[in-house]
Amino acid sequence: MNSSKSISLQYQGYLNTPLLWNNHALFGIEQLHVVSSETSSFKGAIPDNLVLGKRVERFVFEELEQLKSIEILLKNNQIQNGKTTVGEIDCMLKQDGDPVHLEIVFKFYLYDPAIGTNEIDRWIGPNRKDTLVKKLTKLKEKQLPLLFNKHTETVLNNLALDANHIDQRVLFKAQLFTPYKAKVTFNTLNQECLMGFYVNPLELEQFIKCEFYIPKKVDWLIEANNEVEWSDLNSFKQSTLYLMENKKAPLCWIKFPNGKLSKFFVVWWN
Repeated sequence: MNSSKSISLQYQGYLNTPLLWNNHALFGIEQLHVVSSETSSFKGAIPDNLVLGKRVERFVFEELEQLKSIEILLKNNQIQNGKTTVGEIDCMLKQDGDPVHLEIVFKFYLYDPAIGTNEIDRWIGPNRKDTLVKKLTKLKEKQLPLLFNKHTETVLNNLALDANHIDQRVLFKAQLFTPYKAKVTFNTLNQECLMGFYVNPLELEQFIKCEFYIPKKVDWLIEANNEVEWSDLNSFKQSTLYLMENKKAPLCWIKFPNGKLSKFFVVWWN
């Protein structure tokens, strides 16, 4: 798959990933709602070595710049106190003329029923270093309050904006994965974000008749498709050994005997 085609598929995977919650605030945080064109395509260039998080930011800006209702005022603006970086404003924009401070988040979360006391507590990063609660807390207590930091005033003055008259929103998308064949109730989060399942290495034997593929991390956004070289179970298990030993949970694709495709994670901790 050539680079330009990969980027196009990554962008479509980003566009097709829903907002993590809809029509309500979570932790007091509201989503930015936009209606993107179905024909939206990525027109920019991306360096091969650009990491997934920064790649997603490029995709967000591309989507927003194609919308007539949006005017982007600044991107990735570092707030400085002398030589010290206080933080970074992801984006300032106007939506239908109204100023908005926007923070951008794209995450992969797995549901661990063994932790927490509610739906929100149980979503964790693939390697257990991140949680949804931690990210929401960081947004609420650190990233969004940066708008009101005294060192942000100069940036706002240059845009002729007043922090007290700026709406704050996030564009928080996520792909969610649950234990294989588990039924998880979605009361707060958007069930349409559910993209697949996860298993541990011992559970792989039940997929003996399936085929597998491990995409590069920058391709985690891409929806599973047949334009790849599939491996059998033994080859796939060998490919994941090193990752398991180093406590890295890979996102993988699986093709079932009936031709159905899905994304899934193999985790070292379950």
